[in-house]
Amino acid sequence: MLIAQISDLHVKLPGELAYGKLDSAANIVRCVRHIAGLDPKPDAVIATGDLVHNGLDAEYVRLGELLRPLTMPLYPIPGNHDEKKAFAAAFAGHDAFAAHAKGALYYAVEAHPVRLIALDSVVPGAEGGALDGTQLDWLQATLMSGRDLPTLVYLHHPPIVTGFRRMDDIALDAASTAHLGEIIESNPQVERVVCGHVHRAVDARWRGTVVSVCPSAAYQARFNLLGGFEPDPQEPPAYQLHYWNGSELVTHTVAVTGDP
Repeated sequence: MLIAQISDLHVKLPGELAYGKLDSAANIVRCVRHIAGLDPKPDAVIATGDLVHNGLDAEYVRLGELLRPLTMPLYPIPGNHDEKKAFAAAFAGHDAFAAHAKGALYYAVEAHPVRLIALDSVVPGAEGGALDGTQLDWLQATLMSGRDLPTLVYLHHPPIVTGFRRMDDIALDAASTAHLGEIIESNPQVERVVCGHVHRAVDARWRGTVVSVCPSAAYQARFNLLGGFEPDPQEPPAYQLHYWNGSELVTHTVAVTGDP
């Protein structure tokens, strides 16, 4: 199985530039075309949040237009820049959401060789993330019902300290990280926990598995561990590919250069 991961698209309205200077839409087009042109094509695409920048309905319309070349199943989750009601409306026909009670934005997909479990770490009005007890109880029950299934768990906010101070300040909160870690550690079938949010590629061993943070398909953050968040126009947009070879999940980071 081949899973493409895109993250942190921060789609804005036509004509609007990120930070007044970056054409993030052109970068997204590059990544989408690259994924669509892969051979073999990915079996699925996961999108790990901050899909739009301001949570506007019109931004979600434009997001749909930019992602249209992706013909494989798309499994998105929100990030802190997404607005949950608008996000839910934009993906109202999404099978995974519809199958989950009350349209919750966390869900499991069991249609592939690797089970996909999507978590919603967004706290409305906050930049940092959290996972409530109801969702974590659901995660534990879901994992326990398929302990022989290789599984990829994904959420927007990383549960690790990356060293990038600005993003660590608004990562997953300590209580959620501790509870999630206990669940992951007790379920060795979890091959990977993948996230977004940081706008850089980051990997770490964590609670018996690997945490992999996907870079942004729009723009990367300048590497400055002790400083704030500053986009780096010199670094190309990127995405990740998670390849299940039958016994291990192998992650590739793909930087995309050239014209859109």
